[in-house]
Amino acid sequence: MKADPKYIEMALKLSGPQKERLLSRMTGKLPKRLLKDKIDIDEAIAIQLEIEDEQLQEWRKQMQLIKNKSKKVAEEKDNAAKMTKLTEKANSPTKPKQTA
Repeated sequence: MKADPKYIEMALKLSGPQKERLLSRMTGKLPKRLLKDKIDIDEAIAIQLEIEDEQLQEWRKQMQLIKNKSKKVAEEKDNAAKMTKLTEKANSPTKPKQTA
C-alpha cells in the first residue's frame, strides 16, 4: 500500500508529538513494515492518517444512520402517543349539561 501524496504532505506538516500519537495508534501490518524498514516514518504516518480518515468517514455514516433511526423511532412513539390520546378522548363519556 502506497501513501497518497495528499497524506504525505499532511504527515510532513505534523509536529513531533502529533507524529508520535499517530505512530502509537498503528495496528496490523503497518508497524511491522515500519520496523522492517520497508517504509519510512513519514510514509507510515501518511498511511495511518489515510486509514484514520477512512475510519472517521465510516463512523460518521454509521452515526448518521443511528441518528436517523432514533429520530424515526421517536416520531413513531410520538404518533402512537397522540393516537392513544385521541382514542381515549373519543371513548371517554361526556358529561351531560346540567340545566338550572
